[in-house]
Amino acid sequence: MPIRIQNELPAKEILERENIFVMDESRALGQEIRPLKVGILNLMPLKEDTELQLLRSLSNTPLQVDVTFITVSNHEFRNTDKSHLNKFYQTFEEIRKKRFDGVIITGAPVEQMEFEEVDYWTELREIFAWCESHVTSTLYICWGAQAALHYYYGLSKKVLPQKLFGLYMHKVLNRKEPLVRGFDDYFVAPHSRHTTVPYEEIANCPDLKIMAESEEAGVFLCMAEEGKKIFVMGHPEYDRITLLKEYQRDKGKGLDIQVPQGYFPEDDDSKRPSLMWRAHANTMYTNWLNYYVYQMTPYVWEDDK
Repeated sequence: MPIRIQNELPAKEILERENIFVMDESRALGQEIRPLKVGILNLMPLKEDTELQLLRSLSNTPLQVDVTFITVSNHEFRNTDKSHLNKFYQTFEEIRKKRFDGVIITGAPVEQMEFEEVDYWTELREIFAWCESHVTSTLYICWGAQAALHYYYGLSKKVLPQKLFGLYMHKVLNRKEPLVRGFDDYFVAPHSRHTTVPYEEIANCPDLKIMAESEEAGVFLCMAEEGKKIFVMGHPEYDRITLLKEYQRDKGKGLDIQVPQGYFPEDDDSKRPSLMWRAHANTMYTNWLNYYVYQMTPYVWEDDK
């Protein structure tokens, strides 16, 4: 799938080296086609890493996708150069009158804080409300999923006794649902979080349908309103070395961090991590774009005046 991004976005060169079809703005102007408009609210600290991971994940269908990176106004991100944000991102205020076929809201390193303590919580609530009327389908990842479940359904998050960190086995529960079409019965996916939304709260919420779960990691995929809202509790977009970098970062800080479960061969952190989740991750994002965005969105969106 051709992904339409800004001409000078750093991820563009890496994606092209990986033979991923990337279309810059100038070429896209000559295409007589209605691309899908997908917004990515990137709340992760290492913006460029997350950009690359998500663009990889969105690159596996024949659909053309026009990506807009979005940021919040009420927070200073210290791990990304301001010039990068100013050049490649739009604030919510700048896009709030626009309509999108799909939106992705990422995780964020604020999970151990109460939702109301997060400095952009008020703005994020506005974004959640805006998604109801301006987006065909929204996909929420990790803390973004926890925050959305709290906002929409009043579900709580609980601090885990130990960080959930590594690769975990999951079981597909609703095979007929298009979101998990093409999945094996069992699959692995990365998690990296200190909190969880209890399985019982999700299972007892009549608006939510659980698509995949893990005995150790709890619910992995659930959805509401026939896919208008999709919640992903882990990080299927992570690349091979993301958990490695997090592990090395925490070790470097002297934190009591365990070796990521099931990640290194023989749990030996001197060995190259195994990549065992990308096929299912790509399938999930492809299914989301095809069945819940492309198949459901109107051909013409009229932005607010």
